[in-house]
Amino acid sequence: MSENAFDHAPVRLPPPFVLFGHLAAALLLGWLVRLPLPAPFFVRLFGAALVLLGLALAFTAIRAMTAAGTPVDPFEPVSAIVTGGPYRFTRNPIYLGFVAALIGLPLALGSYWGLILSPIMIFVMTVLVIRHEEAYLEQKFGPAYLGYKQRVRRWL
Repeated sequence: MSENAFDHAPVRLPPPFVLFGHLAAALLLGWLVRLPLPAPFFVRLFGAALVLLGLALAFTAIRAMTAAGTPVDPFEPVSAIVTGGPYRFTRNPIYLGFVAALIGLPLALGSYWGLILSPIMIFVMTVLVIRHEEAYLEQKFGPAYLGYKQRVRRWL
């Protein structure tokens, strides 16, 4: 085993699993349990725009990490703290993009379940992923990461 075998955030669940689990639940609930709220065209259009915005945010954040030479996968060793691009405004732009997609896709399909489930996803992502990533980054980068945490909010 290499010396870096354990140099990664001990997240409890891969972040895409959190997104896709909640997205599947939102879509299934939208199919099984119809809410008595109409979803007019402007709501569906807003949902589609939210999906595109979320994807753009996530891809911009991934590009910033790649440009900094650090992996996106939380199971890989991080080599730098990324503070540019969308990381100037939120410490978790990829996960924020995930939340936008969770809310937007069901809305675009005429369901409000993604909006309803989004606080649960934020909680799950925070507990199972973000807290572990933050502890790892604090341990690895010390005062540099703590300073970044003080300047930039976790979500928005």
